[in-house]
Amino acid sequence: MKNNIVFVLLAGGKSERMGVAKGLLEYQNTYWILEQINRIATSTITEIYIGLGYHHEEYTNKIPWFKEAQLHSVFYKNLKVRVVVNQNPQLGSFSTLQTILQQIPKNKSVLINPIDIPILNTTELQNIIEEQNQIVLPNFEGKNGHPIKLHSDFWESLLLLNPADENSRLDLEIKKTIPSKITTITVTDSCILKNLNTPNDWAEYSNSNQK
Repeated sequence: MKNNIVFVLLAGGKSERMGVAKGLLEYQNTYWILEQINRIATSTITEIYIGLGYHHEEYTNKIPWFKEAQLHSVFYKNLKVRVVVNQNPQLGSFSTLQTILQQIPKNKSVLINPIDIPILNTTELQNIIEEQNQIVLPNFEGKNGHPIKLHSDFWESLLLLNPADENSRLDLEIKKTIPSKITTITVTDSCILKNLNTPNDWAEYSNSNQK
């Protein structure tokens, strides 16, 4: 099972409210994007695709191996990492997701997380990974969050959507899906709902997680 799920980290946004690329924020002596990868490394997932966009040159300047990972897989923390650059990031995060999905073998399930939502604890993360359905959503106190797991039978249809259409959104496609194909998993980790969009959001989160 562990080799059949690919983790997708979406980091292609403009980060206007944060003022800097979110993945390059400093977090406990590393960059936030590397911290997110470190958290995934504690699970059974062995392959990661990172989607960059607006700030891709900044990422490769700060993390040089990201440039090599655009050409072929690079091993980091025992993970096989690929970096994919969305050349049209102005079309939004769904466009970045599509750009990545085009590179992933069609027999793989994907676990999707935006850069501004912290990866939850390893135990509950693993529960999401192991659950089998078309769509798997974590739920904290009645609200669904990330990461979202999608079976290949579901995500292949996302490639047919026009990324320029404002209605081409993952949440809307999930809402169209019959309930029996969706599993929600109750978690105790509230970070699945966090959106680290502003400097205040970041300060509050990082200060509360100091070692």
